[in-house]
Amino acid sequence: MSDEIVETLDCIGLFCPQPLFQARETIDSIGPGEVMEMLADDPAAEEDIKRFCKRTGHELLKFERLEDGTQRFLIRKKE
Repeated sequence: MSDEIVETLDCIGLFCPQPLFQARETIDSIGPGEVMEMLADDPAAEEDIKRFCKRTGHELLKFERLEDGTQRFLIRKKE
């Protein structure tokens, strides 16, 4: 199983609930086991995306805060 990113979702400047809606739409568009990258600057995104992954069974491979305040998520779609 590869950690290669197949889709990048840029949610910079979008606020709740848009990043969550777009994450769901994007994850639905990729294949099982594939990885998407999501960038967001909404303060609520960290909690929302972590909860989304837990609820849906997708795997949050990585979460990090970049120096400019952007949050970066790597999410693997469940098999």
